[in-house]
Amino acid sequence: MPGQPPRPARDSLQEPAANGQEWKVAHIAALRHWWRTTPTALRQVIGPRAAALLAPLQHRDFRLFFTGQAVSTCGTWMQVVGQAWLVLEVTHSAFLLGVVSALQWSPTLVLSLPAGVLADRIPKRALLIATQTSSLLLAGSLGALTILGWVRYWHIATAATLLGIVNAVDMPTRQALIIELVEGPEDLTGAIALNSALFNSTRLIGPSLAGVVIAAWGTGVAFLANAASYLGIILALMVIRMEFTVPVAPGIRLLTGVRDGMRFVWRTPTVLWVLIALGVLALFPMNFDLFVPVLARSQLRVGVTGFGFLTAIQGAGALVAALVVAAMGRSVPRRMFLLCAAIVLCCATMALGLARTAVAAAILLFIAGGSMVAFTAIANGTVQVDTPDALRGRVMSLYNLVYNGTTPPGALLIGWLIETVGLPAALGITGGIGLVSTVGIYAGLLRRRRTILG
Repeated sequence: MPGQPPRPARDSLQEPAANGQEWKVAHIAALRHWWRTTPTALRQVIGPRAAALLAPLQHRDFRLFFTGQAVSTCGTWMQVVGQAWLVLEVTHSAFLLGVVSALQWSPTLVLSLPAGVLADRIPKRALLIATQTSSLLLAGSLGALTILGWVRYWHIATAATLLGIVNAVDMPTRQALIIELVEGPEDLTGAIALNSALFNSTRLIGPSLAGVVIAAWGTGVAFLANAASYLGIILALMVIRMEFTVPVAPGIRLLTGVRDGMRFVWRTPTVLWVLIALGVLALFPMNFDLFVPVLARSQLRVGVTGFGFLTAIQGAGALVAALVVAAMGRSVPRRMFLLCAAIVLCCATMALGLARTAVAAAILLFIAGGSMVAFTAIANGTVQVDTPDALRGRVMSLYNLVYNGTTPPGALLIGWLIETVGLPAALGITGGIGLVSTVGIYAGLLRRRRTILG
C-alpha cells in the first residue's frame, strides 16, 4: 500500500530458513522419541551390539589405518583374481596354478618365525611402510609386463615368490600393530573382527571389479590398479600419531626370540589347540583360491566374470559372519562356535563338488565363506588376546605359519588331486579329511577334559 514501507527482503528468506530449522528440530525430536519408545528388549540387543561393533573406530589411528586398508585390500583382491586368471590363460593348467600359489606362500614357511622376531624388534609402522612400498613395486612391474605383452609364466612365478617374501614380514607385523592403534587390549577383539569384516567386504568389490576390468582392458590394468591402491595404506601409515606403542626389544636374538614364542604356545593349551585345528582346516578345505577358478572355468564354464561373481559371493558370506562375530563380542560360545563353523565349512566344501549350476555354487560358497571366517576370526582373536604384548609379534608369526604356511603343500596336493581325480572328487576328499580331523580333535579335547577356549 502507498506510504507503507516495504517488508525487508531478508525477512522473506529468514522465514523459510526458520521453518527449515524447525523442521530439522522436529525431525530429530521424532527420531529421539522413536528410539526412546523402542521396546527395551530390542534396545538391549541393538545398543550394546552396535557399540561393541564400532568401538575401535573411536581411535583416530585405527580409523586412518582402517580407511587405508579398505583401499589397499580392494586392490589386493583384484590382484588375486588377475593372477589366477593370467596363469590359466598362459598355461591352461590347474597344477601350475597350484605351483604359483605354493611359491607365493612358501616364504611363510621359512621366514614367518624370523619375521615375528623382527616385528618385536623394529617399530612396526616403519616396517609396514617398507613392505607396502615393496608390494606396490611388484604389482606395478607385473602389470607393465602384462600390458606390454612380455609376460611369461616364470614372470608370474617370480613375482608371486617375491610377494610371498614381503607378506611373510608384513602379516605378523600388521596384526601385532593393531593393539597399538586401538591404544590397548580393551578394543582389540572388536578391531580384529572389523579387520576381518573389511577384508571380506572388499572381497565383494575387488573380485567383481577385477572381472569387469579384466574383461574390458586385460589383467595388466588390474595389476596396475592394485599398485595404485597401496598408496592409501602408505599414506595412512605416514600420518598416524602412534600415541600408544608397545615397547620394542632391539636386543632380542633370533633363535632366542623364536624359542620363547614357541615355548609360550606349547605351554598355553588355548593357543596350542586353536593352532592345531586351524592348521588342519587351512591345509585341506580352505584352499578356495585354487578351487574357485577351476570351478568357474572347467566345471561351470562361466568365464572370468562368473569367476569374479563367485569369489564376491564367497566374500559376502564371509562379511556377514565377520559382522555377526564382531557384534556378539565375548558372548560367543567360542568352543562350540569353532566346532560348528569347522563342520559347516567342511560339509559345504564337499557339497561344492556336486554343484552343476552357478546358483548352487554361489549358495555353497556363501556358506563356506561365512563358516571359514567365523572360525578364523574367533581363532585369531583368541590367540591375540591370550598372548602377552612382548610376545605378540612372535606368536602371530606362528599363527601365520600355521594358517598361510600350510598353503604351499595344500596347493600342490590339491592341484595334483584336481588333475588326477577331478575337481568334484578333490573337493570331497579335502572336505572329508577336514571334517574327520576336526571331530577327532574335538573328541580328544573332551577326553582330556579341556576346552579350546575356556
